[in-house]
Amino acid sequence: QVQLVESGGGLVQAGGSLRLSCAASGSIFTINAMGWYRQAPGNQRELVALITPGGTNYAESVKGRFTISRDNAKNTVYLQMNSLKPEDTAVYYCNTLPLTAWGQGTQVTVSS
Repeated sequence: QVQLVESGGGLVQAGGSLRLSCAASGSIFTINAMGWYRQAPGNQRELVALITPGGTNYAESVKGRFTISRDNAKNTVYLQMNSLKPEDTAVYYCNTLPLTAWGQGTQVTVSS
């Protein structure tokens, strides 16, 4: 099983940037695709960015502002978030595909 630890969240003003990290450990040889998800209060968890051997995909709401990348040597996946908006406020999680156990996530708060 894969263990996931997210970090890098915080409080930022609208228009600012953050970079999230997701460190994976355990059965990492099983990892193929990785995704970043977010869940705002009262909302369902949604996939915002995906990275596979074939490329990357983004939700329309973050396209052009967020960039997902991975460092296989460090078993880490990143989410660079630019031009942040208050509606990006959520707890951000990473996970593999297929899904494994969720980590604790990292809180991102964007003030207006």
